[in-house]
Amino acid sequence: MTDVHTPQIRSKNMRAIRGKNTKFELVVFKGLRKRKIKFKKHLAKLPGSPDIVFLQEKIAVFLDGDFWHGYEYKILGRKPTNGYWEKKIETNIKRDRKVNRELKKMGWRIIRVWEHQIKSGSDKIITKIEKLLINK
Repeated sequence: MTDVHTPQIRSKNMRAIRGKNTKFELVVFKGLRKRKIKFKKHLAKLPGSPDIVFLQEKIAVFLDGDFWHGYEYKILGRKPTNGYWEKKIETNIKRDRKVNRELKKMGWRIIRVWEHQIKSGSDKIITKIEKLLINK
């Protein structure tokens, strides 16, 4: 199936998609700050630039979009509408696995949180992170 948009419109639409400070990230950042939990954001010196980093505890948190990181595709079985998106999502999934392996080799603990988990209750996610920090 071909794209219904012109290359110029598709390019404009893709540029509008945020990679950092998405609304789901901002919800989690706000929840952590509310509980006075200090963290670093988008640490580029680590593989995968984790969304949230706790340096001393060596914990990296990734807040993954359901579509972009394959939840809808792999878990729910919703196939993308064309080959481009299928390839893109497969590449993202492989990259996520590689990043996990690299960070684990470096001694980091990794938490991956799906977008729908944040939608259904960010407090649960904040509590999970908080417990991990306490029980390092």
